[in-house]
Amino acid sequence: MDLHLLNIFHTVAKSGSISQAAKELQYAQSNITMKIQQLEKNLQTTLFYRHNRGITLTDKGSMLLTYTEKIMDLIEETKAAVNDDQTPGGSLVIGSMETTAAVRLPTYLSAFHETFPKVDLTLKTGSTEQNVQGVLQHEMDGAFVAEPIEHPALTQKEVFEEQMVLITDTKHPDISSIKDIQTRTVLVFRTGCAYREKLEHWLHQEGIVPRKIMELGTMEAIIGCVSAGLGLSMLPLSVVSKHIQNGSLKQHPIPHPYEKVRTVFIYRNDRYIPASLNQFINMFCDETIQKTF
Repeated sequence: MDLHLLNIFHTVAKSGSISQAAKELQYAQSNITMKIQQLEKNLQTTLFYRHNRGITLTDKGSMLLTYTEKIMDLIEETKAAVNDDQTPGGSLVIGSMETTAAVRLPTYLSAFHETFPKVDLTLKTGSTEQNVQGVLQHEMDGAFVAEPIEHPALTQKEVFEEQMVLITDTKHPDISSIKDIQTRTVLVFRTGCAYREKLEHWLHQEGIVPRKIMELGTMEAIIGCVSAGLGLSMLPLSVVSKHIQNGSLKQHPIPHPYEKVRTVFIYRNDRYIPASLNQFINMFCDETIQKTF
């Protein structure tokens, strides 16, 4: 199959417009149309529906797009493997939960950058769900996420175990039972956050429906609002320990089995692992590095 035709098809499919694809590829629209017709003839199927608003993929077109993206990923992986001289370098994109990035990773990332300055390391933060999808879609080389992760294409290595605590403002009375919080507002990250899922599972198991669940976008926002008395939240002790020590937050224990959350590093097991990612994995699993945490 002609890779050039597949590249044109991919550009048209992703842009949703022959005219836009022509601009991106710097081809005449008539040339793009001819190439798509040639590909359809070769495959003996219709790949796009043509209508007044542009074009839409057919079922066969959607299927071809899936395979085309796999082929393009494999080509890029092949190039990387052939050109890899086992000297860490080039781009390395790592995903992480915001809490892990803020508390656990800075010292480690600094050590990695100092050891491998030729690696262009990028850190992207997001929920566990976003990071898993980022790795699966080849947008990230690996990511720090919360267990459990079950996917046949992913390998995971346990790196941290977080002690979870309930946090409130300092005037809040002691919480002796989960039922004590059902009249309070619960502050959480957006859907996809593993800590939120853990808390919601705990509440569901106990048959508790909080008065209100309020979504906030950042860890700083949650901590600030809890400190001001807006509500309570559940976060890793490592994230809030300084705030507890300086007297701006109060912590409350969480019973088993909700008090622990394991953080794992995930990466695809069906693709070539470049030297940069291999060294990254080796370094954060190194006992000498772990001691810095």
